[in-house]
Amino acid sequence: MWSNAREIAAGDTVIIWLTRDQVQPLVVTPGKDFNTKFGNFRHADFVGVPYGSKVASRTGRGFIHILRPTPELWTIALPHRTQILYLADIAFISAHLGIKKGSKVIEAGTGSASFSHSVARTIGSSGHLYSYEFHEARFIKAKEEFARHGLSDLITLTHRNVCKDGFTVVDEVDSVFLDLPAPWDAVEHAKKALRKDRVTRICCFSPCMEQVLRTVNALNEAGFTEITMYETLLRPIEVFQTPSLPTIHDLPEKLRQSEAKREEKRQRQIKANKEAAEKKAAREAEKTLAKKRKAEEDEMVEREGEVVASKRVKTGEEEKDAEAGDVEMADGEPSTTPAPAPLPQPESASTSSTPALGPSTSSTIPTSTSTSSLQPTSTIIHETSSPSSSSPSPSYAPPKRINVSKALPEVRGHTSYLTFAVLVPDLNKLAALTASAAGSASTSVEANSTNSSSSSSNANANAEEEVEEDEGNSSNSREKTGGENSNSAAPSSVPTNTSAPAPGASEGTDA
Repeated sequence: MWSNAREIAAGDTVIIWLTRDQVQPLVVTPGKDFNTKFGNFRHADFVGVPYGSKVASRTGRGFIHILRPTPELWTIALPHRTQILYLADIAFISAHLGIKKGSKVIEAGTGSASFSHSVARTIGSSGHLYSYEFHEARFIKAKEEFARHGLSDLITLTHRNVCKDGFTVVDEVDSVFLDLPAPWDAVEHAKKALRKDRVTRICCFSPCMEQVLRTVNALNEAGFTEITMYETLLRPIEVFQTPSLPTIHDLPEKLRQSEAKREEKRQRQIKANKEAAEKKAAREAEKTLAKKRKAEEDEMVEREGEVVASKRVKTGEEEKDAEAGDVEMADGEPSTTPAPAPLPQPESASTSSTPALGPSTSSTIPTSTSTSSLQPTSTIIHETSSPSSSSPSPSYAPPKRINVSKALPEVRGHTSYLTFAVLVPDLNKLAALTASAAGSASTSVEANSTNSSSSSSNANANAEEEVEEDEGNSSNSREKTGGENSNSAAPSSVPTNTSAPAPGASEGTDA
């Protein structure tokens, strides 16, 4: 089919693998360029590269893979001219039609030639595919593809309307595949093309159930049996690797480790709760202390106001007393005015409080000792050692991985139906064909025996004639020998013959 060489040559058809969803064919032509979103590639750079190679672009932005064409890759990458058959349908049809190496198959409706390439690989060089296409443009393109891929010897492509004109072969093919809009019109022609000396099969590909019903009626009228219809769907299966399941011997140790982890987590939670409670108590103590300080400050402000007021009153009285004293001094008497008392100082929270003036100082204010008692104390929590910390952990080898499959919910496939039927040969006709073949064989055997008997009689006659000739020669030699002896008795009268004796004389003498 395609090139079997290890390396790519000019003019070869290759498959360019860009991504999983972007696969396209390419004919290597030196002098041309191949431009993609991954960069620019020259066809001349592909020549001499082994199939399956990874080729980087000239701009260095990406790369592509160059693959050898196969029917599977060609089905994915081919240029679509019509709706095509995919691998699931192709494999199903080939199996049910019994297509194998050396088979002769008819395909009506070449289309994009997806099915043609797969069948050509299956039948091999000893088989043959007869393909028919009604559309002239598709016929020309398919013919060019077959010639370029080296399939002209395996595939005979014909531009023909098989529904009206029938097929070009009679009693020759092993199976027929009809991919036509009206396959029921070609059922009778397909029956004529199928062989009559063995069981043959037919398949009709139809996208509509109405087409299937009409095709089944035509198959029944034509004498086909075992009529069945299938719909092919494809369900992807995801296969991945996962560690193997642990044994029962590892379960106790895993339970102990799980309990130890749970206990560690519980201790951490207890510690965190205690710390949170201590922080909350410290914040509340600070708030309480701040309130007390504020109350003390307010109280001090009130006391200062009272002191200032009392000072003002006393100052006025002292001034009066001073004036009176001045008057008295002027009269020659000494002044007896007492010295002013010192003003009270505000007490701080960090030092001991000074006694305040007046009767209101009887209520004491907390000192620094009470303030230090409100500060949070550091709490030390001794965690108990877990069982796993004291005992050494056993050394386990890494578990082996096993393959697991999972069916995906999505289902892919065509809404098309495959109708299969079987054509069983007529036993009477088959017996007549067998008898005629046997009669021709017996006639040839009789002719051969007649020829052998005539040849043996001719050989016997020839042998008898040879014996008679030998006897005549021997008698002549004897007569000549007797004459010579009589002549030798009177040599003086008859001269002796010195010539060589006759051919039979020596034989007669020897005898």
